[in-house]
Amino acid sequence: MLAAGRIFKPIPSATPAVSDNPVTDEKVKLGKMLFFDPRLSASGIISCNTCHNLGTGGVDAGPTSVGHGWKKGVRRAPTVYNAVFNVAQFWDGRAPDLKEQAKGPVQARAEMNATPDHVMSTLNSMNAYVAMFKTAFPDSTPPVTFENVAKAIEAFEATLTTPAAPFDQYLNGDGSALNDQQKAGLKLFMDKGCSSCHNGVNIGGQGYFPFGVMEKPDTKLRPTADKGRFAVTRVASDEYVFRVAPLRNVALRAPYFHSGQVWSLKEAVGVMGEVQLGEKLSDKEENDIVAFLNSLTGQLPKIEYPILPTRTNETPPPSLGR
Repeated sequence: MLAAGRIFKPIPSATPAVSDNPVTDEKVKLGKMLFFDPRLSASGIISCNTCHNLGTGGVDAGPTSVGHGWKKGVRRAPTVYNAVFNVAQFWDGRAPDLKEQAKGPVQARAEMNATPDHVMSTLNSMNAYVAMFKTAFPDSTPPVTFENVAKAIEAFEATLTTPAAPFDQYLNGDGSALNDQQKAGLKLFMDKGCSSCHNGVNIGGQGYFPFGVMEKPDTKLRPTADKGRFAVTRVASDEYVFRVAPLRNVALRAPYFHSGQVWSLKEAVGVMGEVQLGEKLSDKEENDIVAFLNSLTGQLPKIEYPILPTRTNETPPPSLGR
């Protein structure tokens, strides 16, 4: 328990602060509606929740997300739960915070395929939205801006934390919160070196490491065309480097890795042992580590689906083209 307390931190019960964007009830209420509103997309079908489904661990069901016109994404959707604790967003860290992350999928052609102008026209066409923006951003003129859309979504996503997991209770001093197998798995997780990358509040999400430190993964798991953080930095040493996956609620969100090609958590643990640590874990070791990872599932917030403002004659019609 003492060793774990030096490496990991429990999820706080209070909503964490975010930079340059005070989290208020008004922003959270607005951001929740925007998160669930598919009319921000060109097709009128895809919302943030489509790929970051709050009912399925903050992710969608497939290896990679399916967006506008049935286009397949190139990477597994990261979970939105506890994303506020990550050092940056996306697998390659190209967005420094949740505000910038929120802007990306809206404009990506393979995702929501919209534009800031489309979003502004849609929101300004509904008086209920305009009034909510005025309340949430009283000092902003005009109140409905693409930046404020991102800030509202960020405020809502900052509330999507999952405290009180058995492991949190253990870190807070309850030795009975983990069973013997989970404690054995925790010890292995630390002793084998997993915690060198997966640490902190989110048990990951705080650094960048190559996928394949000791052994090159199969190209099915690490497609050669996706060079990870290299696309952001253009630094050769960043080829196949990715932000460390946070492991909170990991048992809820198969498939695993940025390629989404491993459906079993036990198999994922075995792969990580071989390619990252250079060690073939025994069957018992894999089972014990999986037992520990199951203790990272926290209390997900209860989400009531919002009733969205009604469209008007001025609301842009959906477009399934291009």
